[in-house]
Amino acid sequence: MRNRSLLLRSGLTVAAAAALPLPLAAGSTAATGISVSTSGSTVSVTTSACTQINGHWGTASLLNSSQANFAQGRQVALSGTSTQQNAAWSSVSPGTYTVIVMCSNNNTAGTQSVIVSAASTPTISATASPSRGVMGGMGGGSTDYGTLTLVAGGALVGTGIAATVWYLRRRSRPSRL
Repeated sequence: MRNRSLLLRSGLTVAAAAALPLPLAAGSTAATGISVSTSGSTVSVTTSACTQINGHWGTASLLNSSQANFAQGRQVALSGTSTQQNAAWSSVSPGTYTVIVMCSNNNTAGTQSVIVSAASTPTISATASPSRGVMGGMGGGSTDYGTLTLVAGGALVGTGIAATVWYLRRRSRPSRL
């Protein structure tokens, strides 16, 4: 009877550990709601998150490092259709900027950082920026390994945990012949 309950508990532990990576794999890509790109000294932003209210889609703002809020940046009205809205800034000096898109219903569609380089050749160099400050733990983890790899890794971790629990429980019993 005791072995049956131990096997049941171990089985549940392994199942829980194996299922843990599934929600993590599903949420591994962060969606900001906007797409920012650069071409020379022009910065452009595209979104599909805004709806038209009273003939306006919303406003996009380009902030440099010394500007703290939406109203301080260079603001441009969004234009486009119900499937895609755009805004662009020209003659942008080299540096790091933050692009914020505010829809006409006062919801933020997204925030993203962009680097405008001094090179004369067009470059696209946009990096995602969390809307609530720096989020640690991502480090160099920019490779998407896919669901199968994460499930296999989770199964290995779960098996290792189950084996460790089994070994420690077995060792804690008095030795019998």
